[in-house]
Amino acid sequence: MLKRLNKPVHIVFFHDPMMRETVELYELMAKQNKLVTVEFYDPMLNPAQARMLGVQFAGTALMESEDRKLQVHGGSETDIANGILRVSQGAKQLVCFLDGHGEPDPFSMESHDHLEGAPGHTHGLGAQYVLHELHGMAKARHSLETMNYNVEKILLVRAARVLSRCSLLVVAGPKAALLPSEVAAVRAYLSAGGNAFFMLDPFVRTGLEPVIREYGVVVDDTIVIDEASHFWADVSSPAVTSYNHHLVTVDLPLTFFPGVRSLSPSRRRVPGTTVVPLVNSSKNSWAQANPDRVEFHEGRDVPGPSTLMVIVTRRPVAADDAAAIRFGPPGDRAGVVIASKEAVPTAVTGRSRIAVVGDSDFATNSFFHIMGNGRLFLNTVNYLAAQENLIGIEPRTYDLPRVNLTNRQMKGTFFLSVILVPALLAVVGTAVWWKQR
Repeated sequence: MLKRLNKPVHIVFFHDPMMRETVELYELMAKQNKLVTVEFYDPMLNPAQARMLGVQFAGTALMESEDRKLQVHGGSETDIANGILRVSQGAKQLVCFLDGHGEPDPFSMESHDHLEGAPGHTHGLGAQYVLHELHGMAKARHSLETMNYNVEKILLVRAARVLSRCSLLVVAGPKAALLPSEVAAVRAYLSAGGNAFFMLDPFVRTGLEPVIREYGVVVDDTIVIDEASHFWADVSSPAVTSYNHHLVTVDLPLTFFPGVRSLSPSRRRVPGTTVVPLVNSSKNSWAQANPDRVEFHEGRDVPGPSTLMVIVTRRPVAADDAAAIRFGPPGDRAGVVIASKEAVPTAVTGRSRIAVVGDSDFATNSFFHIMGNGRLFLNTVNYLAAQENLIGIEPRTYDLPRVNLTNRQMKGTFFLSVILVPALLAVVGTAVWWKQR
């Protein structure tokens, strides 16, 4: 990131003698690029300098690039890197969260206690959706703003033209179907080169399924069950530790998806598209059509591994190929009738990227800060917004420390601590007793 910097950044860091490691960190960053210059002051020894720059305590860095100024109070590498990025980038990209269909609110800090046995609700089998005000995404929004994005909620029913301002559209778990005019606005936005992140929960018809199919991805009416690798005691929350190779998943730790649907490819490849599966469930999982109970039906349910998340790139195509995109490949067009000339799509004029994941709960306040969930969300947004240099330097979230284990890890810990170690001690004790006797 520092080597790609093309604008000068001047940093004035105020520190005390106990902050030697942070001072060395700033010095190391300045050595990576001549455009980064650093000054150091002790506010106790240079009170006039601190007062002139508006600094009140040690540990504060004042960053300046051209006519932009920013104060950074954190001393970690991530805090410093994000500060340099924010002050050096003149224009901010706008991330638009779709609103009006029961989506989680990106400006709400509400969350739930999902500890096993605690009162509340589930997100998987038999889930009853609660009011969306109770499920916020403010942690995700705050992280995006820290990485120099602007975040807004948009209502397409008021004006479809609002999408033209968006660098990225995020559709996070709508609980009601979009109107035909809204679907048409999303389709037009993508055809013109817009980018979108679709997070669609199981067994919810959103009206966006045909739009996503135009990218060669089928959103299944299923929920993925993984009895071998899941988060806590919920078999409908698949936990994933290994990923397909992609920039989004580099060094990504464990992620989990509380109630997730599977994704399938269209029967034939859609012209101009490149589909890359990112996240898959384990071989012991399956995708079932029954939303109420865990049961595998031969012939109806699909054995794993199941695809949980994909990234798709679509390049511009000619008008002759537009029908194949709108209505699918020839083998998938059974029953499709072109009613009028208006129904015939226009050419795809812009290159676009979309990401599709079968769950939105993983990025809400309840789960964003756990393991790699927040990092997966932010990496995906950065990739879709063509900000690959931001991948891997996401800001930290501050929550109470908690040990989070998958079901397999819990069983292994139980066996080791409750059975194996006591059994070994019993054997050793018996051997010592027998020898002394």
